[in-house]
Amino acid sequence: MQNITEKENITMKIIVTGGAGFIGGNFVHYMLKKHPEDEIICLDALTYAGNMETLAPVMDNPKFKFVKGDITDRKMVFELFETEKPDVIVNFAAESHVDRSIEDPEIFLKTNILGTGVLLDACRQYGITRYHQVSTDEVYGDLPLDRPDLFFTEETPIHTSSPYSASKASADLLVQAYHRTFKVPVTISRCSNNYGPYHFPEKLIPLMIANALNGKKLPVYGKGENVRDWLYVEDHCHAIDLIIRGGRVGEVYNIGGHNERTNLQVVKTIIKELDKSEDLIQYVTDRAGHDMRYAIDPTKIKNELGWEPETTFDEGIKRTIQWYLDNKDWWENIISGEYQNYYAKMYDNR
Repeated sequence: MQNITEKENITMKIIVTGGAGFIGGNFVHYMLKKHPEDEIICLDALTYAGNMETLAPVMDNPKFKFVKGDITDRKMVFELFETEKPDVIVNFAAESHVDRSIEDPEIFLKTNILGTGVLLDACRQYGITRYHQVSTDEVYGDLPLDRPDLFFTEETPIHTSSPYSASKASADLLVQAYHRTFKVPVTISRCSNNYGPYHFPEKLIPLMIANALNGKKLPVYGKGENVRDWLYVEDHCHAIDLIIRGGRVGEVYNIGGHNERTNLQVVKTIIKELDKSEDLIQYVTDRAGHDMRYAIDPTKIKNELGWEPETTFDEGIKRTIQWYLDNKDWWENIISGEYQNYYAKMYDNR
């Protein structure tokens, strides 16, 4: 099976599902800037984490089109494929917050598994050059804190902890099955925790920035010892771009590496950058089944596609904080809305 192209001058029409979300939105911005010749169609249901304001800067771009729709809506998806005849699908559409998956698993199963199935069926029917599934390192489970020598590789067995990671692992298996059974040309990437601009403010880093700026308590699960491997979102977008153009069909690629921090280290870094007091830290009851450590070995993508993370955590966190300072309207509009109710439910009684 050939790669799509190693040439930069072949134009592509790409459907980006979940393109109004955090990583999907950054990917839309990245691709329109990096490949101005390509057409990008964003398909997003605009559920709680989808935000049209994220796409405001590109809405007038003639190479960009927005379609509101749910990937579980088979009729709509098939009509979109029929009309647009895309070359590539990049599937970011997912319910993605572990806490929410513990509160309400069903919506995760619908979007993350059934929605992926609908997209794959459309690919089968209409034919595409590449279907790319954006997955997560959480499908591997977690690593013990006392074994810093252990990392996730693409060969690490799937061992999920939450309804969220179980739904993402199920989708990955479905994608691989469609490749094997129906010869759909697929790739899968599994990334570590992303951070950067347009990050929905329920996640650790934007939540801590917003709360610290507002002088509110900074809720930290347990003792804050959980370790995550932090990936600056633009580095992630670059990796996916390389995979859809040059990655081997049927393969999984891990994206991340070399930026491990405990949650407490992350929070203290943000406090220091914003010149706030550590008295704002408030330890709350730990999340059920909270994974201890994630850490990615990116050797495969480095060797095959020449990718490795370019942004250190210390550099990326500065850029991220500056973006939140420069774009207060974006996140304040979210915090004032439905998010408030969810926040109260998750943290007020812990």
